[in-house]
Amino acid sequence: MAPFALFWVWVCACLNCAGWGLSAIHELNAGGYAAVLLAGLAGWLVWRGKAGWRTPIRPRWAVLRRRFRRPFPLAFLILTALAFLGGVIHAPSNYDGLTYRLPRVLHWLAAGQWHWIHTIFPRVNARACGIEWVSAPLMALTRTDRLLFLINVVSFLLLPGLVYSVFTRLGVRRRVAWHWMWVAPTGYCYLVQAGSVANDLFGAPFVLAAVDFALRARRSQAPRDFFASVIAAALMTSAKTSDLPLLLPWGLAILPSWRLGFRRPLGLAAVVLIAVGASFLPTALLNQHYCGDWTGLKSEGACVKSDPLLRTGDNVLLLTLQNLAPPVFPWAGDWNQTVQKLVPAGLSLRLHETFVEPEAAEFKLEDMQIEENAGLGLGVSLLLLRSVAAAIRRGGRRVFGWPFHSREELWLASLRWSPLVSLLALLSQSSVYPLARILTPFYALLLPVWLAGPAQEPVVRRGWWRAAAAAVFLMGGMLVIISPERPLFPATRIFSALVARHPHSALWERTLTVYETYHDRPEAFAPVLARLPPDVKILGLFTYDDPETSLWLPLGSRRIEHVCPDDTAGDMSRRGIRYVLIPPDKLKQFFQVNPDDWVRRLNATVVWKISLRLRIADGATEWWLVKLP
Repeated sequence: MAPFALFWVWVCACLNCAGWGLSAIHELNAGGYAAVLLAGLAGWLVWRGKAGWRTPIRPRWAVLRRRFRRPFPLAFLILTALAFLGGVIHAPSNYDGLTYRLPRVLHWLAAGQWHWIHTIFPRVNARACGIEWVSAPLMALTRTDRLLFLINVVSFLLLPGLVYSVFTRLGVRRRVAWHWMWVAPTGYCYLVQAGSVANDLFGAPFVLAAVDFALRARRSQAPRDFFASVIAAALMTSAKTSDLPLLLPWGLAILPSWRLGFRRPLGLAAVVLIAVGASFLPTALLNQHYCGDWTGLKSEGACVKSDPLLRTGDNVLLLTLQNLAPPVFPWAGDWNQTVQKLVPAGLSLRLHETFVEPEAAEFKLEDMQIEENAGLGLGVSLLLLRSVAAAIRRGGRRVFGWPFHSREELWLASLRWSPLVSLLALLSQSSVYPLARILTPFYALLLPVWLAGPAQEPVVRRGWWRAAAAAVFLMGGMLVIISPERPLFPATRIFSALVARHPHSALWERTLTVYETYHDRPEAFAPVLARLPPDVKILGLFTYDDPETSLWLPLGSRRIEHVCPDDTAGDMSRRGIRYVLIPPDKLKQFFQVNPDDWVRRLNATVVWKISLRLRIADGATEWWLVKLP
């Protein structure tokens, strides 16, 4: 697996650097990417020949057949096939992807370069853009977003090999690591994102690869492994800024090998340059320039009290609840109402003042584990807890009683425990609700500290453990099948029939609404496009957290330009905007702007009004198409 992980790390790093480089020369387009990919392929073939890399390109079918005859690898293969099938059948429906990650790429491609987008929606500009730079060439060359799920499919396929390699190098017994290499990726956050365009899974293999190549470099003393570790760590930060605390375990892992880079000074200089381009650093510098805050949070206007102790306690409880929630939880509404009654008013007020998203202060749970909220999940979490309990019963204190008789043993134990320090650092700062999902890159590194004891090997041999693991696979497979984002059964047809048969059932009505909303989300603005004048090639859009991507479809047919409340008719005219699509309720709610006054100020005309259901929680919202004079 190491050669494929190495290849993926370098490909993603080069694509990140290519995005910034092509932007610098205003050639961020299909032609620019075609030239970069051809040059990259030629360079890889030359390097492969000189390095003597003889890894066969053709798969070894006999080896694969033998491997996938065994139950655990076979179960993983089936789950991968289900996730892949969902990505093939369904268009991307991840809400964050449709609202700002894909639109920002489309804005950059339309302008031929990265630029700070004129908008009132700061996430389009300030967030890390690692997966965006990998998505850009796919969208530029194919003119579709239907292939973007392949990025996460590759990320998912890399997990078992990386998990096994990292676990064994951190002291987990080989038999234990072999079983968990198949079980750990069945965490719901991995499974439901494997066919998605979400960016949490994207960072997970880079976290593992950074530590893995660092530990390999210590053994091999090869600069190639050292350089790969540095590049993987850089990509880890560009995937999500919440991964920054994981630089601690990577730093401990790379510490014994820090001299390797200086054996090849020129190579080190080149790698540092690539690592900078592949990391969050360029975005941090641009955030500092445009909004005075390297994190970009200032641009989002988040203003909460700083109470690390209270925030840590709340997040620990929230993370526990989210990871132990059932895959399907029809009683979520009753739970949420009960919790709000039980939490004292004074504590509830403090929590709401400390968290940006009120759901985090209310310990809210969802009806189903979906890609917007899923963490490691009930199955893997319970199996881990039961495994640790069985090991403690068998080995007592010796389960965690690793010897510290040498500097190496102390270093290895510190490395195993360091992800917990990184986790606590994030928990003390996070003020958002989907915490279990955000921690997707953390989970694999958090497991070895519980599995490294010698008592775990007899546990995985037990029949009950293997039966429980089979149940975990089964639960994961069922969740992939019924996922509202990509159901593998005719969901809307079945639930429409159930609603017709039981017209007074709130449960079936709610279920049908959920599946219909996710089904329609990739083309959420299709009713707008159907009524839009055919000659509109540039459409103004007043948007804040709306699935903008569908307005660009089919890609290349029109360009979307964001509009701000203070823009004048002259400003929009100079940008070629003749029509503007606005949500009047958001103008009132978030910006205290009367939509009628805004239309009159521009001397514009409301052409038509339409009602759209973009989010389940918001219900139907009204939109106006406004024509400028």
